[in-house]
Amino acid sequence: MPIINAIMITQLCVLIAAFSAQHLLSQWYRGDSTQSHQIIERLIGYWNNFRWSYLSPNAWMSYLKHQVLKMRNWFDEGEEYIHAYFAEPTRIRSPRPEFVQFNVGMVIKHKTLGYSGVIIGWDVEARAPEEWLKQKYPPEKQHLRKSPHYRILVSKFNNIGLSTAYVSEENLKVIMGYEVIHPDLKVYFSDYDGAKYIMHPWLKQIYPHD
Repeated sequence: MPIINAIMITQLCVLIAAFSAQHLLSQWYRGDSTQSHQIIERLIGYWNNFRWSYLSPNAWMSYLKHQVLKMRNWFDEGEEYIHAYFAEPTRIRSPRPEFVQFNVGMVIKHKTLGYSGVIIGWDVEARAPEEWLKQKYPPEKQHLRKSPHYRILVSKFNNIGLSTAYVSEENLKVIMGYEVIHPDLKVYFSDYDGAKYIMHPWLKQIYPHD
């Protein structure tokens, strides 16, 4: 038996109301089919705008994500933010350092491992638990810890067993015309323009200069 949730009930109610309004308008403007048709089209447009703005799961997901991030945006004496590992979006990245080469929304490819993905965040240097950093960067690669690091949504077509990655700048290169497939993509971005993904407003607030 299908599960009926609150969103489905709300959509059904609005849809019934729209049909009722359509019937009334068709009665009022029975003599002018052109005007009636224009009003009906306008009603459908209002409904579609309302549905995608307030009833869409993606819209609610974006809103809830933003609220969660606001709750997590706590800091200690104005400097160190809690749980700020792996480019977590817990603090606004402004001003943007000139040496950070890539922007949020850029599609990238790993130079050696070959997987592709989209950048969802960056740190000016590696921010991760010390044990993770020691394992990731042996003594001969310690210099990489001080380079910009990027959080990546890894496209599922790569079949490498990774959903996300945290990678130093020197291991990445930008690619164009490639769309990423990832279940969390709509949480961060609204569209793809062929060159980069367009951030949702909540993410743009975190990275205002990207």
